[in-house]
Amino acid sequence: MTEPNQIKAGGNLPAVIIQDDASNRVTRAILDFVSQIPDSKIHSSKDPEAEARRLTGRAAKRAAITAGSLALPPGPLGWITILPELISIWKIQAQLVSDIAAAYGKHAELGREQMLWCLFRHTSAQAFRDLVVRLGDRLIFRRLSYGLIERIAKQIGVKVTQRALGEGLSRWMPLIGAVGVGGYAYYDTRQVAATTIAMLKSEIGIDDEDETPTAAASQEVQATRNP
Repeated sequence: MTEPNQIKAGGNLPAVIIQDDASNRVTRAILDFVSQIPDSKIHSSKDPEAEARRLTGRAAKRAAITAGSLALPPGPLGWITILPELISIWKIQAQLVSDIAAAYGKHAELGREQMLWCLFRHTSAQAFRDLVVRLGDRLIFRRLSYGLIERIAKQIGVKVTQRALGEGLSRWMPLIGAVGVGGYAYYDTRQVAATTIAMLKSEIGIDDEDETPTAAASQEVQATRNP
């Protein structure tokens, strides 16, 4: 019988060690991933919402097929595919963010802060408390130093890893697991699209690193009260 601090895929390694190692690898992948903004071949649309829906449907189906296919290998082989699966889905989602932004005519406004927000805000909203603040119809993003983006990536990495390891257990039942993983990838991609569209409908502002968005928002509100 497997001990509580062990998991089947990890042999005799304590689960906490496996999770920490996986979380560190996911964090590194996130840091590498958000540093580049994909180009887009989509042109500014007269009806960006309709174009965004079309792009979202196509990307969500592609993500579901990709994730489901990578989840098919049974047992330990299924565990090996978890990180490649995440990276493959992120690539699809990042391209979706880029294409939706292009459809709205706002591709030039995408930076690593906006990409991080669109891809992972629904995964760990708490991780973004020092990055973004809403002020009326504006979303004010703090310009990130490497240290701050690393901290956010670590928090996201923990959340993503916990979910991925939970899904990994289903890979011992490959067909059922593949359907579940594919379904979640479909849902997750639509969440990314919803965050992206909401952001693009707002006015996007940028604050310098030495001033938090909350402080900036407070100063702006104070200025409107005392012109």
